[in-house]
Amino acid sequence: MSELKQVILVRDDLKMSKGKAAAQVAHASVDAVLSANKKLISNWRETGMKKVTLKVDSEIELLKYYNLAIEEDLVTSLITDAGKTEIAPGSKTCVAIGPGPEIKIDKITGNLKIY
Repeated sequence: MSELKQVILVRDDLKMSKGKAAAQVAHASVDAVLSANKKLISNWRETGMKKVTLKVDSEIELLKYYNLAIEEDLVTSLITDAGKTEIAPGSKTCVAIGPGPEIKIDKITGNLKIY
């Protein structure tokens, strides 16, 4: 079995507070896991549920990685904020990629920096 992980991409340009960003990351992670198949989730859980949070500079960049992950048939989740607290309604805040094979995810996101 290959190593599994999940990455969550966060828009750095929105300058969300730590709490807001944490909530958005949680939304993305949970939503992606809920859309994954049970065997993948079980294998990921057995290996420690590795997660990495990375930053992107814009909505355009966020969507670029989201679309690349879809093209690679990876589990994905795009989070759009309701706009009730810090940011405008409809703002795309985060993308989760995986859980999935680390080698496939790293091919897409390996150049990004830690959030």
